[in-house]
Amino acid sequence: MANCLIEAAVTICNMPKLPKNEVLALFDVDGTLTPSRLPIGSHIEEFINGKLMPNVSVGLVSGSDLKKVAEQMRGTPEEVTRRFEFVFSENGLVAHKRGLFFSKESIANHLGEDKCQEVINFCLKYMSELTLPVKRGTFVEFRDGLINVCPVGRSCTLEQRREFAEIDAREGIRQKFREALMKRFPDSGLAFAIGGQISIDIFPAGWDKRFCLRHLEGEGFKEIHFFGDRTAEGGNDYELFSDERTIGHTVSSPEDTVQQLQKIFDL
Repeated sequence: MANCLIEAAVTICNMPKLPKNEVLALFDVDGTLTPSRLPIGSHIEEFINGKLMPNVSVGLVSGSDLKKVAEQMRGTPEEVTRRFEFVFSENGLVAHKRGLFFSKESIANHLGEDKCQEVINFCLKYMSELTLPVKRGTFVEFRDGLINVCPVGRSCTLEQRREFAEIDAREGIRQKFREALMKRFPDSGLAFAIGGQISIDIFPAGWDKRFCLRHLEGEGFKEIHFFGDRTAEGGNDYELFSDERTIGHTVSSPEDTVQQLQKIFDL
């Protein structure tokens, strides 16, 4: 029996690699390829460009807009959409393939102004009753594909961001906020996902990161590996991570991402 297992393991190890155009490595950005809201490290970038890209197709999927994704990838939007085969910003509601704009959806058109304002007003009232060490502006960010709400404010400094993240980890500020949203809008067709260190994403059900998969239909990929750090239920990577069309990988940092890539793709 032991010999059979050894032979099976050797057979798997000796299986030929799939061609580059049949394997896609798809990455969340914050916490996966970069520290939260910071640029990608040079050593991570060198590994992706020099080791990974020659062997597999590479794409990005983020809840952030394209401008923020490009900043974190240390380039302009045009440069980043050319560098990666696929760039799916705002969960894939804004899609670029091989440097070309492909598709965009609008949450405002989908929900209508009345529903959007109802959700935003509830969020502003809820956040106004929170007492935090600091609050620093831009508490609601309206994007094409989602509404991002942030109790501490997206204008906070990196130190204030870290301070809020530590408090949130202890007290579950965002988890309680998410539960309040689910209770207030139970039959609205909306989903609420905790993302990054400081915010919650609000979007129509089905407009989570799985949305990007519809843009990959017909591309001929036999394996789609997705790497994310918020893969637990309620996190904004969960749905794509657990989808049967992907092979999901949970990572804890950009360095952990590289270590897993080295093992998975024998780099």
